[in-house]
Amino acid sequence: MAATNNKQNKRSNALVLTEAVIVSYSAYLANFLIVNLLGVAPSSLLKLAANIGLMTFLVLVFSLSVGLYEAKLRETFRGIIRRIFVSLALTYFVVEVFTATMFEELRMHSYFLPVAAGMVILSLVTFRYFTNRLGLLGLGRTRIVVIGAGERAVIIEKRMRRDVDRLGFELLGFIPIPGDNREDGIRNERLVHLKIDESFRNYVIDNEIDEIIIACDQRRGTLPIDVLFDCRLRGIEITDLLDFMERETGQIVVNLMYPSWVVYSNGFNSQNYLRDLLEYGINAVVATIVLFFTWPFMLLTAIIIWLDDGRKTGTSVFYEQERVGLNGKLFKIVKFRSMRPDAEKDGAKWASKDDNRVTRIGHFIRKYRIDELPQLMNIFRGEMAFIGPRPERPEFVEQLIREIPYYNQRHNVKPGLAGWAQLNYPYGASVEDSMEKLKFDLYYVKHQSLLLDMLILIRTVEVVLFGKGR
Repeated sequence: MAATNNKQNKRSNALVLTEAVIVSYSAYLANFLIVNLLGVAPSSLLKLAANIGLMTFLVLVFSLSVGLYEAKLRETFRGIIRRIFVSLALTYFVVEVFTATMFEELRMHSYFLPVAAGMVILSLVTFRYFTNRLGLLGLGRTRIVVIGAGERAVIIEKRMRRDVDRLGFELLGFIPIPGDNREDGIRNERLVHLKIDESFRNYVIDNEIDEIIIACDQRRGTLPIDVLFDCRLRGIEITDLLDFMERETGQIVVNLMYPSWVVYSNGFNSQNYLRDLLEYGINAVVATIVLFFTWPFMLLTAIIIWLDDGRKTGTSVFYEQERVGLNGKLFKIVKFRSMRPDAEKDGAKWASKDDNRVTRIGHFIRKYRIDELPQLMNIFRGEMAFIGPRPERPEFVEQLIREIPYYNQRHNVKPGLAGWAQLNYPYGASVEDSMEKLKFDLYYVKHQSLLLDMLILIRTVEVVLFGKGR
C-alpha cells in the first residue's frame, strides 16, 4: 500500500508542478504578446516576476480548493473546465484587489491580467484534455490482479466502474477460486482462469504485477500462503480488499468488515494527541473567521425567513433540535428554519430530496448550506467541531445502531459542521443512505488528522461554489 500511495503522490506532485510551469509560462507569454503586438512599454523584470509568481501561487491554491488536484477527482471534463474557470476567476479577483489597493507599484498594464487569465484557462483546459484522454502523467500506473471473483470481489465492479475510478491503477482481471459465490459475483470484468500455484507465480512475473488484491469469499483452505509469501518477498504488494477500497475510494466498506480486520487495523479512536489538545482552540478560531465573513448573509437570511412566514406564524427563524454528539451525549443543534412550523406534527421523519415541508427560502439555504451557519454557536459551546461526522437525531440513531453494524463508532469524535461524508455522498434520507455515509464517516474517524481536516475545509468551498450537498 505504501508503494501505491507513493505513486499516487508522485502523480499529484507531477500534476501540480506541470501546471505551475504552464501557468507561469502562459502569464509570461501574455506579457510578451502585449509588449510586442501592442507596443506597450515593457515592465521591469522584478515586477513581471512578482506578478507571475503571485498568479501562479493563487491559481494552484484555488485549483486545490475546488478539487482539481484530488487523486480521485470524479468529474466530467465539462466539470473540470468549470472548476478551472472558477479558480481563474478567483485568482483574477484577488490579484486585482491586491495590486490595486495594497501594492500599486506591482500593477501591470491593464491588458495584462485579462490576457494572462485567458491564456492560462486555454492552456490548462488543453492540458487537462490531453492528460485525461491520453493518460499522461500516469508515471507507471500500478498493475493489479484480484484473487476472487465472487460476492466480495463484485464490490470493485460496482463501485469502481468508470475509468476515472481507476486512474491510479490498471486492473488486469479477477481470478476465480474455489469457494467464491459466482452466482452473485463478477459479471462484466475480465476473468483470468488459472490455479493459485506455480502458474500464478509465473503469471505475476510475466505480467509485471505490482499488487495483488485478496477478495475471495472463502479464505480458509483456498489461499496458498507459500505462493503469496514468495510474491511478497519479490516486492509485490498483497492487499486486503477492505484496505484497497479504503485507499482508493476514501470509505470503509462496512458491510464487508470482519472482526480480525478491525483488530489488526489502527482502530477508530484518535491517536493524534496534538490535534486533540488543540482541537477547541482551532475550531474556535476557524468559527470566528467564518462568522466574520458570513454574519451579513446570516442576518439577511434571518430577515427573509421572518418575512416569508415568520411574521405570520410567530415562529422563530431558528430551529433547535436534539442530536447525538461525542460518546452518545445529547445536545441541541441550532439551524436556520428551512421547513414549515408544522413539519413534524406527526413525529420525526427522514428528510427527502424534494420534501414538500421545505419552505421557498428553505430550498435555497439548504442547497448552499446557509441553514447550517448558526451551528457556529454549537462550535463555540464545544458541542461540535468544525470538521466531523454530521450529528444525527436520537430517534434515528437508535434505529441505525440496530440495523447498521459499527454505526456507533462514528460517535468516537465530535460531530461537525462539515464532514468527509458530505463531500463524497451529499444526500442521505434513509437507512440505506446512512449506511453509505457511514462508510465515509468511519474513514474519517480512522484517519482523522489536521491535514485531513484542512483538506475537508478547503473542499467544502466546492460545496458552496457549486451548490452541492445539503
